Amino acid sequence: MRDRYGISFRITGIASRSLGWIADSSGLDLGNANSPAHDLPSLDQLPAARQSNVRDWLTAAQADVLFEATSLNVETGQPAVDYIRAALEYGAHAITANKGPIVHAYRELRDLATSKGKRFLFESTVMDGVPIFSFFDQLPAVHLQGFHGILNSTTNVILSQMEQGLTFDDALKKAQELGVAETDATHDIDGWDAAVKTAALITVLMDVPIRLDQIHREGIRDLTPQAVRTARRDGWAFKLVCRARRTESGVEASVAPEKIQSTQPMARIAETSSYVYFETDIFPGLAITEENPGLYATAYGLLADFIRAARNPQSQLVIENKQSQ
Repeated sequence: MRDRYGISFRITGIASRSLGWIADSSGLDLGNANSPAHDLPSLDQLPAARQSNVRDWLTAAQADVLFEATSLNVETGQPAVDYIRAALEYGAHAITANKGPIVHAYRELRDLATSKGKRFLFESTVMDGVPIFSFFDQLPAVHLQGFHGILNSTTNVILSQMEQGLTFDDALKKAQELGVAETDATHDIDGWDAAVKTAALITVLMDVPIRLDQIHREGIRDLTPQAVRTARRDGWAFKLVCRARRTESGVEASVAPEKIQSTQPMARIAETSSYVYFETDIFPGLAITEENPGLYATAYGLLADFIRAARNPQSQLVIENKQSQ
């Protein structure tokens, strides 16, 4: 298949909990991608591959590009780190929507990609597909001094709905119905998702490695609907705010609910919208707002990274997604 950007590709591998590990270097029929696994070629039908070894799977697929989209592991970033490392060592570009590898292994994976002449790209990890990381590629020699913003959609929806009179539980249910909150939304409610995104921005854009335990973290669990509505009545809005600023000893960072004056731009970020405000040595303030993105925004970020990585003919494409379906 050739797209309008002149990139020839075929999908040669898919991995998911429902389908298992599938590889066919001649190309998979996507029309059957939702069929039971036994209707598609599987690794046990491929003598050169063993299901237990991701490297054998990559070899069977003859991968040029790996899309990695496993669930976030806050503590270690695994298994995503191992999958990306395996892809780069094999000689494939690695594209991920998972924030864990950025926080736990960014420099290692970046340097490995460079040594292999490949790309390690991750635009979908923060604010869906909004080009935050590639944006700074267009600003060489700019020194990022700090940033603040709203980076978690689930808590933003919950707080917006609580302002309108819903209880915390009903507001959470609304976020789940919109598809922005998982069945278990603990990582969002307790600030972990926002903290990981904050750490990713610090690690990449400020070039300062930071551990999650170095980020002061508070969630919104203890905010009551009454407190949220009272603040709004008095001209304030509660938001879960991410902050980072450069200091003499490194970077100080926090994630915590704050009362923002309603006249401030950040107070008007509602529902699934996101916002980040960068402070640099050249430009005192650069703001990016994402207004209520659709469900395809994250997928777009992966596609944009693919186009960046695969500007060559005969590119083969492997999709690795072990999230439950």
